[in-house]
Order: sequence, then structure tokens, then C-alpha cells
Amino acid sequence: MDHSQAGQEAANAQRAAWMRVLSLASPAALEGAFSALGQLPGHQTLRPAQTGMAMVRARSGGTGARFNLGEMTVTRCAVTLDGGVVGVAYVQGRSLRHAEQAAVADALLQLPDWHDTVQTQLIQPLAREHADKVERQARIAAQTKVEFFTMVRGED
Repeated sequence: MDHSQAGQEAANAQRAAWMRVLSLASPAALEGAFSALGQLPGHQTLRPAQTGMAMVRARSGGTGARFNLGEMTVTRCAVTLDGGVVGVAYVQGRSLRHAEQAAVADALLQLPDWHDTVQTQLIQPLAREHADKVERQARIAAQTKVEFFTMVRGED
């Protein structure tokens, strides 16, 4: 693998990370953080936000053969900024606004002038909020944990 391929793979991994944060954010949290960005560059819709279904696949035990678990609702959107940068988003659920804001944020994160601002004011707070939510859920689940033990009986 040459240097340019490694750089492209790293850029793709960074983009995948912020797209994950945007898709996992609650619509209300994204709305609040998005409004704090202030005046944004103009954008046009390439693919308007639309809702559909996606098949969810799973593996038994995480390593077994793949099987179709079921379908989930997904909303997607694609936008282009005035400079020609394209942003896309796929979010769980039916929130058209969430998908559009995530697509705009994806496009802004690709612009050097906006990248650091969006990372600091949008992505990092949303990532912290998601991590806190996961930790709270883990603590609640841990309260219901049951420990089993086996008593050894003597020989008859």
C-alpha cells in the first residue's frame, strides 16, 4: 500500500467516526449543538431527506454465520455546499431534520476552514453525550446482574 492509499484510508476512518457520532446523536442534542455553529455556508439538496427501510444482519455470538435479523427505519439525505463539497447522512428513525443536519455537518467537516470548529462545537460534545448515555445504561444494567454459584454436595 502506498502513502496516498494509507492517507485516504485514514481520512475515510475519520469521516466514518464523525458520521457515526452524528447518526447516534439524539435529534434534540444535534439541533442544539447545530444552532450554536452560527451562520453556515449555503447548501443545496442533492437527495432530499427520505425515509425507508434497511435490513439488519447479525451473527450468532458475534462470530457465527450471518442471518437477517429484521428491518429498521432509516432516513438518508445528501447535500452539497456552495463550494461543491458533498455531505451525506444515514440516521436511524424518521427524523428528516436530523438527517439533513447530519449531512450538512458532514460536508462542513470536509472543509478545512470549518473542520476544527465543527469538531469542537458539535462532534466532541455529541460524542461525550453518547458515551455518558452508554455508561448510564451500563450502570443500570449492572444493577440487575445476578451471580450464580454452585454448591458442591458431599458424596452419598
